[in-house]
Amino acid sequence: MEIDNVVCAFCGCVCDDITVTVEEGRISEVKNACTLGRAWFLGHSSNAHRPSGTVNGRPVSTEEAVEEAARILAQARYPLIFGLTSTYCEAQKEAIALAEVLGACIDCCTSVCHGPSGIALQGVGEPTCTLGEVKNRADLIIYWGSNPAESHPRHLTRYAVTPKGLFTPRGRKDRRVVLVDVRPTPSARAADIFLQVKPGKDFECLWALRALIKGIDLEEDAVADTGVTLAQLKDLADRMQSCRFGMLCVGQGLTQSRGKQMNTTAVFLLVRELNGFTKFAAMPMRGHGNVTGIDNVLAWQTGYPFGVNFSRGYPRFNPGEFTAVDVLTRQEADAALIIASDPVANLPRPASGRLSQIPTVALETRESETTKIAKVVITTAPAGISAEGTVYRMDNVPLRLRKVLPSPFPSDEEVLSRLLERVKELKHA
Repeated sequence: MEIDNVVCAFCGCVCDDITVTVEEGRISEVKNACTLGRAWFLGHSSNAHRPSGTVNGRPVSTEEAVEEAARILAQARYPLIFGLTSTYCEAQKEAIALAEVLGACIDCCTSVCHGPSGIALQGVGEPTCTLGEVKNRADLIIYWGSNPAESHPRHLTRYAVTPKGLFTPRGRKDRRVVLVDVRPTPSARAADIFLQVKPGKDFECLWALRALIKGIDLEEDAVADTGVTLAQLKDLADRMQSCRFGMLCVGQGLTQSRGKQMNTTAVFLLVRELNGFTKFAAMPMRGHGNVTGIDNVLAWQTGYPFGVNFSRGYPRFNPGEFTAVDVLTRQEADAALIIASDPVANLPRPASGRLSQIPTVALETRESETTKIAKVVITTAPAGISAEGTVYRMDNVPLRLRKVLPSPFPSDEEVLSRLLERVKELKHA
């Protein structure tokens, strides 16, 4: 059986034109997806052999695992809820309600990827657009600190570089592509211009571009230590001013290097200046399938996009204090609930090591480094494969995930709803 218009929830592109073939209860073929998306679909085809849950490595039913997880979280003094970027918005809503009842910290992968972009947005705003506008209008694409050929393959082919749009009918021939990075990457092959900036000098380059856009004369010495010549910056500034519609895609090379939120702030301010001459937009290249969704849902519910603390009964936001890496590294959290994420494999060792020292509960679709150390593991149905829900593309456009395979396991939303009700009962007992 072929199912069309399936949404791929692997990365922030959230492509919604995928066709999957289901045979004998498994996905046998995937069309239109990139290499990453195809592996994601095929890799979730058969997890029915997993136990419904485990407690201290012992297989148990979902009900027993939920009961033990609720007991751990209800007894904790300062629990942490983390992850939520590879599940859907309805489940995220339940997790936030649970965090409020527990007086917990709730954080998502944003704090270790594009959190600085969120902080910059709060300070100066974000001049952005949709990926549909990029496809149909953009004739200048700049990837700064991003390697989409490996991280978002279809961003190049479906939205930004090669697709034919309403005002770009010749596709690639109607566009100029610039890549700015600290070293050549596979994406450089898709670029017309590659500028190699010295590590940690992105802010200086962006600020120099802003000065040039504003008509300020610069000396060569002003950019001598950036790795980019003044002539190269002037050429780029001219291209940015003269394009019909420009797009600057912000990668983690900006957010996770020296400067962090100041780098993204410089991008947003530069784009603001450019809109005095032409139409220009900026957009963070979000990684996980619904990391944009958890930012939105947290902001709706609490006013803040990540790193939210409920310990006083109301939401507080302070990156560096209430973000997961910091709460774990300082050994403040005494229990953790990890949802659709693998922090043990990805967070710094002092943070991931803390998870093995405290009772950790993991909601996951498959075995991971985090499930290996978790005291309680609850197996859930993978979002976008066996569970339906809402996700947000990197341009904040909501899309609906489709269910293509049945699953013997409950969804994240169902488990979190059960946890919430049981924790309320334990808290008020």
